[in-house]
Amino acid sequence: MRNTIKIATAVLAAGTLTLGLTACGSEEDSGSDASSPLTVAASPVPHAEILNFVKDNLAEKAGLDLEVKEVTDYVTPNTSTEDGSVDANYFQTQAYLDDFNKKNGTHIVPAGDVHLEPLGLYSEKVKEADELKSGATIAIPNDTINEGRALQLLAANKIITLKDGVGFGATSSDITENPKKLKFKALEAAQTPRALADVDAAVVNGNYAIGADLQPAEDALVLESAEGNPNANFLAVKEGNEDDPRVKKLAELLTSDEVKKFIDDKYAGSVVAAF
Repeated sequence: MRNTIKIATAVLAAGTLTLGLTACGSEEDSGSDASSPLTVAASPVPHAEILNFVKDNLAEKAGLDLEVKEVTDYVTPNTSTEDGSVDANYFQTQAYLDDFNKKNGTHIVPAGDVHLEPLGLYSEKVKEADELKSGATIAIPNDTINEGRALQLLAANKIITLKDGVGFGATSSDITENPKKLKFKALEAAQTPRALADVDAAVVNGNYAIGADLQPAEDALVLESAEGNPNANFLAVKEGNEDDPRVKKLAELLTSDEVKKFIDDKYAGSVVAAF
């Protein structure tokens, strides 16, 4: 039986190399001309799927020329938005963005919340978290934000105990109690679901879980609750482009009743509309 927990300050984020994303824009086509294409870099699932729903069903009627570039990591979307290769991105949470901007000197800002993806613990070896054996190996994301979020997920379910006040900057060195003597294997976030055959369990970001044909609402041993969770994934742009009419139009479409119904019907609680 899956235990659902509530983390009020969990942070998602959301991993690294693009598949074929190149410098696809110029100063001309990435400008604020409302008639020029708006190119958005997005993780394949669910972000690009949601954008493609908008492109196929809503954009033309709204007068928006939308181009979607699928990206499989959490670095390229922001660097490409910063350098103008794309106009916007859709893949991350505020905590991840704050950390990224600080470390990389980028100037990316949110332009509208869209959805939440719960982080979960998955296993091919056990059906309950308390069935994990002594010395079991748990794969966790290796980026700063998601590592801390993964450890907080485990701590909230009393699998480990962390130092007071470490928040989502927690690392394995902040573990104060580990009764099962669990071992942690830090991997790129995109690799965690692929590691399930080789480890006892893995903490997987929602988008990567869905991409691996896992159903977070059904398959996770423990799962963050969307209720009270501040970690919405949002449309993001380079600072100064928030008022681009194309961006505003896309943000409006992404928070429409049609998109909410699409999210509810397609993801059945594994992805939740944040509007």
